Amino acid sequence: MGASMVPLERILSQTTDVESQPNGSIHRIGAERDPYDLASRIRSGSDLDRIKNESIRERLGGLVVRSRPAVKDGPRRNARKVRGFYEKQNAAIERMLKPVEEHRADARREQGDDQVKFRIAIYGSLAANVVLAGVQVYAAISSGSLSLFATMVDAIFDPLSSLALILSNRAIKRVDPLRFPAGKARLETVGNIVFCFLMASVSLVIIALSTQDLVQTRTDRDFHLPSIASVCAAFATKLGLFLYCWSIKDRYSQVKILWKDHRNDLFVNGFGVLTALMGAQFEWWIDPAGAVVLSLVISAIWLHTSFGEFMLLVGVVPSVETQQHLTYVCLTHSPSIREMDTMRAYYSGPRLIVEVDVVMDPLCTLVETHDLAEGLQCKLESLPEVERAYVHIDYETTHKPEHGYLKEM
Repeated sequence: MGASMVPLERILSQTTDVESQPNGSIHRIGAERDPYDLASRIRSGSDLDRIKNESIRERLGGLVVRSRPAVKDGPRRNARKVRGFYEKQNAAIERMLKPVEEHRADARREQGDDQVKFRIAIYGSLAANVVLAGVQVYAAISSGSLSLFATMVDAIFDPLSSLALILSNRAIKRVDPLRFPAGKARLETVGNIVFCFLMASVSLVIIALSTQDLVQTRTDRDFHLPSIASVCAAFATKLGLFLYCWSIKDRYSQVKILWKDHRNDLFVNGFGVLTALMGAQFEWWIDPAGAVVLSLVISAIWLHTSFGEFMLLVGVVPSVETQQHLTYVCLTHSPSIREMDTMRAYYSGPRLIVEVDVVMDPLCTLVETHDLAEGLQCKLESLPEVERAYVHIDYETTHKPEHGYLKEM
C-alpha cells in the first residue's frame, strides 16, 4: 500500500495552483475559520506588481526599470516566476479557507450541470466510433494500405472502449454493500488498464504485419481516392469529439480516457493518410514503415497511460496542494485538536484514502473523542476527491507509528 507521511511544516509551507475565488470574500473570514491568519498572506494585484518590479531591479543590480526594451529577458522572466509563485500561494490559501460544504456543493453542481454533457460524450463517441469503424474498414480493404490498416484496427477498438466505459459506469453505480463494502470505484481504473494493454497488444500485431510486408518487398501500391477521403472524414469527426470531450475531461475519468483516445486517433488518422499517400505516390516502403511508426507510437502512448492508472491502484500520493488542503481541514476542524501527528493520503482507484492521527487532551472523555473523530471523518469524506477517511485519536506524539510500510510476520 503506497502511503505518504508528510511533515506538517512542509505541507503548510508549499503551495501550488488549485482553484480560486474573489479575494474580497477571503478577507471577510472570521478568526474561527482562519485561526492561522492565512488571509493576511494574500497578495493583492498592486502587491504583486511591486514584488515583480523589485525582483527585476535586484537582478539588474539596482537599475530602475523605466521601459520594457531596457530590461533583459532573464530578469523579467525570473520576475514573472516570482509573481506566479505568489499567485499560486493566493490560490492555495483561498482553497484552504473555502468551507468543505462549498467544495461539496460546487462538485455536486458541476456534476449535475455536466451530466447531460457526460452522456453526450459517452454515447456520442460510441455512435461515432461505430460508424467510423465501418468507414475505415472500407478504406483499409479497398486501398490495401498497411498504414490505413493501422488506423482501421484502432478504429475497430474504439467502439469496444466506449462500450467498456458504459458498462463500467453502470457497474460502479450498482453495488451490493454486502459483497463490495468499499464500493466498485476501482473497477473504473482496472477497466482503463485492461483497455490500454489491449490497444498496445493490437499495435504489436500491426508491427509484425508491416515488418513482413517490408521483407517481402511488395511494390503494388496504388492511389485510392475514396479511401483517403474516408479517413479524412474520420479525422474531422474525431477532431470534433476531441474538442467536446476536452471541455469536460477533468470532471470524469471515463471521459478523460475517451479524450485521450480521440487525441491519439487524430495523430493516427493524420499520419496514416500522409504515409498512405506518400507510399502510393513516391516510395512503396513508406506505407509499411509508416504503419510501424504508428503502431510504436500507439503502444508507447497507451503503455504510459496504463502506468498512470496502475499507480492509482498501487497507492500513489496526491499532489502537494491536495495534502495541504486535507491537513488544513483537519487542523481547523475543532479547537480541541492540539496538533497533528500524521497525515497520510494515497489513491485507491480514482479517489483518495486518507489516514490522520490527531492529538487531543488526554483528559477528554470517550464521548468527546468519539464525536470529534466521527465529525472529522464525515467532513473529510464529504470532499469530492476522498473515498474513505480514517481518523485516529492520540494524546501524545512521541510513540512509534501505528502502521508500518512493510508487513512483517
